[in-house]
Amino acid sequence: MDFELPLDILELKTTLRRFIEREVEPRANEIEETDAIPACIVQQSRELGLFGLSIPEEYGGLGLGMVGRAGALEELGRTHNGFTTFIGGHVGIGTYGIVQFGSLEQKRRYLPKMASGEWIGAFALTEPDAGSDPASLRTKAIKRGNAYVLNGTKRFITNGDVAHVFTVMARTNPDTPSKSKGISAFLVEMGTPGFKVGAIEKKMGLRGSHTVELLFEDCEVPKDNLLGNEGEGFINSLKVLTNGRAALAARNLGSCEKLLEISLEYAKERVQFSAPILKQQAIRHYLAEMAMEVELLRSMVYRVAWMVDTNQKVIKEAAMVKLFASEAYNRVADRALQIFGGSGYIKGSPTERFYRDARITKVYEGTSEIQKNIIASELEKGLG
Repeated sequence: MDFELPLDILELKTTLRRFIEREVEPRANEIEETDAIPACIVQQSRELGLFGLSIPEEYGGLGLGMVGRAGALEELGRTHNGFTTFIGGHVGIGTYGIVQFGSLEQKRRYLPKMASGEWIGAFALTEPDAGSDPASLRTKAIKRGNAYVLNGTKRFITNGDVAHVFTVMARTNPDTPSKSKGISAFLVEMGTPGFKVGAIEKKMGLRGSHTVELLFEDCEVPKDNLLGNEGEGFINSLKVLTNGRAALAARNLGSCEKLLEISLEYAKERVQFSAPILKQQAIRHYLAEMAMEVELLRSMVYRVAWMVDTNQKVIKEAAMVKLFASEAYNRVADRALQIFGGSGYIKGSPTERFYRDARITKVYEGTSEIQKNIIASELEKGLG
């Protein structure tokens, strides 16, 4: 068994680590204050090819497999999670559906612009009454001649205010006995008549990454913008989310690594009772627990990434790694804040920022409870 990453991925990780430490992290507090990603960082991300991580080379992307993407996203997770989510939402669920299920014409039309970062992608599944139960979505797409007319509302859509093309799930057959089999996917461009961006949510964390409402009112989409076959949108969306969960776990790994590093450094420098707090057994135990979480998560992340690259079924494993990654991230963030004490609770402290940002990982792209249900369902199938 070879646990070494390929040389090209190691070189990419080194480049991204340098970019993160020199350009992004020094602007983390600026992102917090302005709730925006600085234009210079976006441009540098384009130049590094970050928007094309998951897009094939023939369309201008880096064409990385899941192991390579995990390596890149691990590095991105070490800095401001709003920036990480902005990039991750695009290269993950924002583009994966087009890469996997798009027609040749759709790929040629969208992927080059998305690979360069000229266009941003977003994924629109969640609705006000369809969150953990996405098969109950109400947005409708009625076929009229050579087009589909969309009506409905989407909620909590990452990058929704800056995206140029959206993968939108809508119900094309309301009469089918199976709710999920009546759902199809559509590519909808920003500026399409009848489509507009609604409210931008004010969130506890992930500043710089905007989450919005999308409104469709008699929005006419050409039939050529149907992504995949009619009625297969829901099952394809589950495949997109499975891939996205593996990617999110890699980002969480990077955040955990960073929290462990800064906590260890602080424990060496902070003196109480005439000695560094690193000498206190409680602090040593916290650090040991954090290190264990990091190593376990690293093993899971790259095993699942390898399984994806070798075309193995990963529904259960992707749910497991997403569940463990989000829960571990929250535990590590909690331990880090405890080590930093009051200093870690103050605005401007990385621990305070990571602590707030960690919480949403137990909710988005499938709650922890939903991941447990998926795992149990897959176990049940295996026993049947």
